[in-house]
Amino acid sequence: MEKSKLVPIKLDNYKPLREIVFESLREAIIQGRLKPGERLMEIQLAEEMGVSRTPVREAIRKLELEGFVVMVPRKGAYVAGISVKDIVDVFEVRAALEALAAGLAAERATPEELEEMERAVLQIYEVSNGKNLDTLVERDTNFHELIYKASRNKRLLQIVTHLKEQIQRFRTTSLAVPGRGKHAVEEHKSIVEAISERNVELAASLAREHIENAEHMLLSAMGEDRDEND
Repeated sequence: MEKSKLVPIKLDNYKPLREIVFESLREAIIQGRLKPGERLMEIQLAEEMGVSRTPVREAIRKLELEGFVVMVPRKGAYVAGISVKDIVDVFEVRAALEALAAGLAAERATPEELEEMERAVLQIYEVSNGKNLDTLVERDTNFHELIYKASRNKRLLQIVTHLKEQIQRFRTTSLAVPGRGKHAVEEHKSIVEAISERNVELAASLAREHIENAEHMLLSAMGEDRDEND
């Protein structure tokens, strides 16, 4: 692992060290400084960032939960592989699930839930410049969870939960693409309007389009890396 891939950690009084280490490693993975298949050595990473092994170990565990890292028995932690096929497969499933959830929400959402969705859109707008990726991802996740909840379909929630790791990794990676946050806000507004108007077909169509747009932006950002990741 080259020394230039990571930089020493700068302490932030507002965040625990493990969170700072986690964000640093995740950013390195998203930006491709730590490449798919690359082994993550705790001691080496700790030395490069100027921290102890404990926050590095905790960060790696969290990265595994979010699908950025895979643990290989008796070998250690590796950056999870990502291919165009992986992206297409996950987004195809997610587009179908989001369309179904939005359509059901248009039929079943309560006035209180509609208010929550509108508030969630405003909260995403506040961080849509993408400067705080963690908060943007957190609020975007919350918005979609509100729609799942309003669908009143427990099986749908179970399936989404099962896919959470893959969805979360690609959500984070796509929202890291410059400009995606602002586009997402406008798309969210349209979805909420359709749900509020009880327009089942439009809500489903806009939700599917929203996910497809995220996929297209992510693939475009990958550019020339498409073939070598396929």
